[in-house]
Amino acid sequence: MRFKVSAELGYEVKAPSTLILNVHALRTAHQTIIDEKLSIAPYIKAEELPSTNSENRFVRLDITDTGIVNIKYEATVDNYYEIKDYRDFQEVPVSKFDPAVLTYLNPSRYCQSDKLYRLANNTFGQIDNTYRQVVAITDWIHKNVEYLSGFSNSETSAYDTVTQQAGVCRDFAHLGIALCRALTIPARYFTGYAYKLVPADFHACFEAYIGGDWILFDATKLAPLNGLVKIATGRDAADAAIASIFGDVLCNYVKADCQMLDDAPFEPIYYTKSVFDGVTYL
Repeated sequence: MRFKVSAELGYEVKAPSTLILNVHALRTAHQTIIDEKLSIAPYIKAEELPSTNSENRFVRLDITDTGIVNIKYEATVDNYYEIKDYRDFQEVPVSKFDPAVLTYLNPSRYCQSDKLYRLANNTFGQIDNTYRQVVAITDWIHKNVEYLSGFSNSETSAYDTVTQQAGVCRDFAHLGIALCRALTIPARYFTGYAYKLVPADFHACFEAYIGGDWILFDATKLAPLNGLVKIATGRDAADAAIASIFGDVLCNYVKADCQMLDDAPFEPIYYTKSVFDGVTYL
């Protein structure tokens, strides 16, 4: 499926500063970029940073002049998804994990899995299939945490979300990650563009490592799983921020959009009882 994605960001720069942007769609085995364009007004040289420990595509802007800076990113992306049956999959023991996966077992700034160990094991520990455990976690968060726009802030953690029982997509993702890690299931943060998300915005989900694959889950259930275009992954939102600001800069606006380009009817896929024994991933 082909999607047209775009991001618009506006900043007021009050002193020489640096911005590190993270809005570019990723190139993955399941996601191909057909074309893309980054526009900056006034013109500022953009440097795409080489990836060190992730596949994320960070772009650095060194801004020497004060004033208004407007940034627009546009891309056409071809996405592929797959349904897999995980009823009888082979569990991969921790001893066989790729070393790059091991970091996603540890607590992180926003995902204090060590503090949620008892909750995770008392609620989901009796489920004997890792995939079903993660589906149960996703459903539990959806039922027990209220989605409230603007409720949380940049300091809200998974532990806060459990106690406050409310949050936004970022908080739903952090809680899913923390509960998975508490069950020794590697999990990582996912941010992307989302088709049919209302209102249009960037969207956060999480991926769990099951049977040697990174599988996508969305506890908010606000966007179809086959309508997501990946921007970045990380231990939590600190690794996948849309923009990191270093200097005296005020953000005036942030917009994101995702539209489908194919003429064929779009059949949205969500995790429901009818697909409980299958899985969708990008």
